[in-house]
Amino acid sequence: MKIIISPAKKMVQDENSMAVSDAPSFTKQAEELHKILKKLSYEELKGILKCNDKIAELNFRRYRNMRRLDESGGFTDMTPALLTYEGIQYQYMAPRVFSDEQWEYVQENLRILSGFYGILKPLDGVYPYRLEMQAVLAAGEARNLYQYWGERIYRELVRDDKVILNLASKEDSKAVEPFLERDVRFVTCVFGEAVERDQIRKIRVKGTQAKMARGEMVRWLAENQIADIADIKQFRGLDYSFSNQDSSDDTLVFLKEVNQRKKLR
Repeated sequence: MKIIISPAKKMVQDENSMAVSDAPSFTKQAEELHKILKKLSYEELKGILKCNDKIAELNFRRYRNMRRLDESGGFTDMTPALLTYEGIQYQYMAPRVFSDEQWEYVQENLRILSGFYGILKPLDGVYPYRLEMQAVLAAGEARNLYQYWGERIYRELVRDDKVILNLASKEDSKAVEPFLERDVRFVTCVFGEAVERDQIRKIRVKGTQAKMARGEMVRWLAENQIADIADIKQFRGLDYSFSNQDSSDDTLVFLKEVNQRKKLR
């Protein structure tokens, strides 16, 4: 089983916690993007990243100062990918306190989708960057990053596995879903609350809580060494529980218990 998650926008460079084990699978392609990005003007980069001045300035410097990704000489200044991202999902995953068994599990099963690097194993060496998958960056004949990466991410993902657990955002999973084949099982986890209006039941998903739950689930999967999709239904983190009535073969829905005060309103 391969578990896919989204990257975080916020990143830090930490060379002291753990050693990098390998280079990203698509170092050549990432270097092609790097060459394009470092030639952009400040205003051009800010427009592509759709961010404020502070973030644009930080990443403008990052791309200008970033070492060549395809140069030899080890992993100088690189940080293991899973320790470089600092978003809410990663805070709840808490990889810095993983046991050796948990690290072995995520290194084998967890993959991070990235607009810049394509796909990453947890201990792949990376430099901090900012480039979301939906960013409109032209590269070669590709008009955007979805076209640039094409089938590459998917093919790497299913190279030795035919079961994918999707904990990524819709924007990132779009880099995988269009290429799914019949012999590949793709299961998405949804974390939300059940809401009934006019006798119609809907699942309401809150972005921040969903990110928290995705991180919590990755940690739980690693703690329990989960290898079968069916066992994922046992997840009970952050007051979520599996909802059989709202789920299907390719969508596992986990509902958060609404407190009594909300129920009485």
